[in-house]
Amino acid sequence: MNEDWEKRVVSAWATLDDYPQERAAEFRAVIDALVAELPDGSPLGPFEQACAWDSTGHSDKAVPLYREALARGLGEESGYKGRRAKIQLSSSLRNTGRAEEGVKLLTSELDAPSDELDDAVRATLALCLSSLGRDREGLSLVLGALAPHLPRYQRSMANYARALVDPEG
Repeated sequence: MNEDWEKRVVSAWATLDDYPQERAAEFRAVIDALVAELPDGSPLGPFEQACAWDSTGHSDKAVPLYREALARGLGEESGYKGRRAKIQLSSSLRNTGRAEEGVKLLTSELDAPSDELDDAVRATLALCLSSLGRDREGLSLVLGALAPHLPRYQRSMANYARALVDPEG
């Protein structure tokens, strides 16, 4: 869409905390009004609606909208938003008892080109793994993501992260 529309979406999202849970439908209506301005078939519409449902506590309603956005080519229109959709979809899948689907979706993101969402991929994947009882793998991902941000002990933490999933290595 255009820059003005994007700015208005960002502004709308900046007000999310102004809507307590009992007014969540009002926030979703703000997003729906913005989505109504989009051309038919735009992947941005279901993405923004999925985010609104998700952010107001309805992962079950968000899942099909994230899928629709991705199917419509969100990743091709905006690689960043496509990656966000995969992260958020995986989280919603975990919240609705389908963590294995989230693991499958995010595992391929570990090999995607690096960007500022890398740590979010690992954190969400770790949560999905934990939901499946695979805590050591999840902890390994989290420690591996954390290590580069530490002022010291980066090498040690990276080694510990690897050792959690490969005690021989």
